[in-house]
Formats: sequence, structure tokens, C-alpha cells
Amino acid sequence: MSHPVSHPGSHIREHGSVLAAAEKDALIWIAERLPPFVTSDHLSALGLLSMLGAGLSFAAFRLTPFFAGAVIACLAVNWLGDSLDGTLARVRDRQRPRYGFYVDHVIDLAGSTLLLTGMACSGLMSPTVAAALLAAYLLVSAESFLATHAAGVFRVSFLGCGPTELRIVLAIGVLKAAQTPAVHIGVLGPVRLFDLGGVIAVTGLVAAFIASAARNTGALYKAEPLPRSPRESRVA
Repeated sequence: MSHPVSHPGSHIREHGSVLAAAEKDALIWIAERLPPFVTSDHLSALGLLSMLGAGLSFAAFRLTPFFAGAVIACLAVNWLGDSLDGTLARVRDRQRPRYGFYVDHVIDLAGSTLLLTGMACSGLMSPTVAAALLAAYLLVSAESFLATHAAGVFRVSFLGCGPTELRIVLAIGVLKAAQTPAVHIGVLGPVRLFDLGGVIAVTGLVAAFIASAARNTGALYKAEPLPRSPRESRVA
């Protein structure tokens, strides 16, 4: 871990997910071909609106499972807007690090809340599980933002899994739920697929929070040793 940064907009972005390298190449290719009137702010707004669409489409599952297609389309548009806004700024050399970091993650927080609210209303996931998942996500997000400020490192992925991989898993789950929303688990009998996935996700996020908090605390403790007291300094 690096030492705390002197400029609040400066940090190292670590992205080690399975698809990170291929995704980066694809995003640069798209960014180089976008018309000049499309800006990073447009893409950020698109990312937020698409998450609103995904949440509404999930809620509409109560009416018909055919809204699975709308959920997946919104997730694809969200990938484009959320992943491409920063890439476009870098390709055009029009970066605003503090503004971009702040806006991007405010949108992430709002978008995740909209998505999970829709899932809680869909009948596919218990509102309790959705609330626990949102709480776990916010916990991990808060720790990540604190680590970025204190250590200058922003980690996008955990154990090879990042936002893109999560969107893919969610899309597969939506397709499965459109056919049959429940799975059978031994003595537990039928369990809602998204409840099972939500409990697994909560467990993984809490584990990621604990691991990251322990790692960052230890690294900062070593990087910033306790100063000697005035009495110890006089004795020395």
C-alpha cells in the first residue's frame, strides 16, 4: 500500500478482474469512435438512468417475466455509461479527477439503491435480503472510499470479480428467474434464486470488507508509526 496522497484527487486505480484487460481495450476502441458532442457527463447520466430502468424493470417482474429482457438491456446500457465515462475523459485528455471520482461514485450509490429497491419489489427477492445486500454494499463502498483517501489506492475488484462480472452474473440470474424463480436445496426445499444469490453476495461483501479493512489498517499502521511522546524524546 502506498502512503497517503498529497492531492485529494490523486489515487491509484487497481482493477484486476477477470475481464479487465479485454474490457479496457473495448472501451478505448469505443471511446475513440464516439462523436465529439458525446461527453463523459452524458455517459454518467446514461449510467444512472439505466439503473433506474433496471430497477423499474425488476419491479415489473410482478406483471410478467418478459421484463427480463428489459433488465438485461438496462444492465448493458449501464455498463456502457458507467464504464465508458472515465475512459472517454482519459482518451480525450479532459480529466477532472476529483469531480469525476465524486460524481461517478455518487451515481454508483444511487444506482445500486434504485436497482435493489426494484429487486425488493419484484417478488424475486425478499425485501429483507435486498436491504441486507444494500447495507453490505454500502459498507464495502464506505471502506473503499476511506482507503482511497487514506492510502491513495482505489480497488475496483475483489478476488477477480468487478462490476462487469457482477452485471453478467445478474443477467444470467435474471434469465434463470424468468423461467423458474426458485431452486431446490436439499432439506430446505424450494428457495428463491435471488434470495440465495443475495445471501451469498452479502456473505462475500462482508468478507471483502473485513479482509480489506484488516489489510489497510495493518498497512497504514506500518506506514505511519506512532510518534514518540515529548517525555521519550527528552530522555533520548
